[in-house]
Amino acid sequence: MGDSLITVIAIFLAAILMFIFPLMSVSERSDDVSQLSVQTATTEFVDKVRTTGKLTLDDYDKFVQTITSTGNSFEVEMQAQILDENPGVKTTQAETTKIGENVYYNLYTSQLENILYNDSASNRLTLKEGDRFSVVVKNTNTTIAQILRNFLYRIAGNDTYQIAAQHAGIVTVNGTK
Repeated sequence: MGDSLITVIAIFLAAILMFIFPLMSVSERSDDVSQLSVQTATTEFVDKVRTTGKLTLDDYDKFVQTITSTGNSFEVEMQAQILDENPGVKTTQAETTKIGENVYYNLYTSQLENILYNDSASNRLTLKEGDRFSVVVKNTNTTIAQILRNFLYRIAGNDTYQIAAQHAGIVTVNGTK
């Protein structure tokens, strides 16, 4: 009886070592590759918006297509902080530069998507020098690595995400319409 129990435990441990850990390692590597791909795509997308001064529907669709090509689903949060050039800001007679703080107003993902998809004339948002643009991307699906980790380690939580990327910057040129 004792030998058969030890044999069953040995077979169980051998199965874990031969199948589960290699599968976990491969799935973790897959998530790492997806993470790198999403981070690279996010950085390129934000930098293109920053250097051209334009957020276009084509660029946004290509970005979403690139990140979803990893086989995961993502939540994309964009934010454009538009520099408000308020003519009521105090100026002096001799100096025409503005005195005081820069004031920004924010456009968030839903507002930016409305501009891109509903403005049939241009399908773009034109930004100017000094505006800020940022993107945060998080996966919404559960990856195989997360499933295995939750199974083996009993980690609970639905709010955790495995793949995420963010990038932000200041627009360096005025976009043309």
